[in-house]
Amino acid sequence: MGFEIVGEITDIKVVAVGSSIREISRLQKVYGRGRWRKLKGVTTVRLVDGTVCAAEVHWYEAHGIGRKEFKIKRIFWE
Repeated sequence: MGFEIVGEITDIKVVAVGSSIREISRLQKVYGRGRWRKLKGVTTVRLVDGTVCAAEVHWYEAHGIGRKEFKIKRIFWE
């Protein structure tokens, strides 16, 4: 993954639901059918080099399947 989430995810917002998600067919093949949502939020992450910083992360989530495929979209350097 290249990073580790070390804090609570806050400011969670839904980006897309169901057929609005471009990757919906791949998600269903890999993880199973479910009510898939793409979400974003802000959390504290630890990067591979040990740096700890705040970042906006995006991920996919479905009830009964859980959170999958986290990715950093923006890093907030302080």
